[in-house]
Amino acid sequence: MDGDQMSACIEIRGLSKVFSSAKRRVVALSGLDLEVADGEFVCLLGPSGCGKTTVLRIIAGLEPATGGEVMVHGKRVDSAGPERGMVFQEFALFPWRTVRRNIEFGPEIRNVPEKQRHETSSKLIDLVGLKGFEDAHPDELSGGMKQRVGIARALANEPTVLLMDEPFGSLDAQTRNLMQKELLRIWSATRKTVLFVTHSVDEAVFLADRIVVMTARPGKVREVIPVSLQRPRDRTSAEFIAVRGRVLAELDEEFEKAREKELSPD
Repeated sequence: MDGDQMSACIEIRGLSKVFSSAKRRVVALSGLDLEVADGEFVCLLGPSGCGKTTVLRIIAGLEPATGGEVMVHGKRVDSAGPERGMVFQEFALFPWRTVRRNIEFGPEIRNVPEKQRHETSSKLIDLVGLKGFEDAHPDELSGGMKQRVGIARALANEPTVLLMDEPFGSLDAQTRNLMQKELLRIWSATRKTVLFVTHSVDEAVFLADRIVVMTARPGKVREVIPVSLQRPRDRTSAEFIAVRGRVLAELDEEFEKAREKELSPD
């Protein structure tokens, strides 16, 4: 999928973010430009501290930008909104709510009638493969199941954009691979626009239509790498390994820059 040949869902222009305190000033993002097409699956990769999560939080309306702008379907983002759903690494589920009631939280806040909330949660429970666990609480679920709830809860507000901040980062390798496949199944069924932050090159190549490699702080776009491999993707294929190698080469340069900055006396 080529983002330049499709209508833009997310448009980021000259995005900057500065964090200031009494002790220091950190320029997290500087002049970041990016477009994500409707229905596209894009992964953000880059050195630690390059601002990947900050980009998601600004798009979600959870963090104000210092400069530049973010547009979603042509409307400037100034605050949070139901058209942008976010899935966090740490699950962020309410422990006192059941699976169903966690999923229904957003619609409940928006005063959606109970019958409609129940229909939505039932549909999403089926979609994410949690039928039979409707009345379970988070402490009764595995990590992968908790993240399924997180995805369903984000989808309950019927967003056009799904923002995912390392959602599988805390899972073991086997569960992580399974959840990647499950996410692609859900994405194929819903065709949401997905912007997915990860530290895993393998995960990005497996999931993405395009991989955006960010520079070391201050973060901006270094390279955008299309992934034209057919799905389902074979991680052992020569084509997969070639794309992985190209992404790693870009990252290696940025990791070196990040290391040099850490060693700098400034």
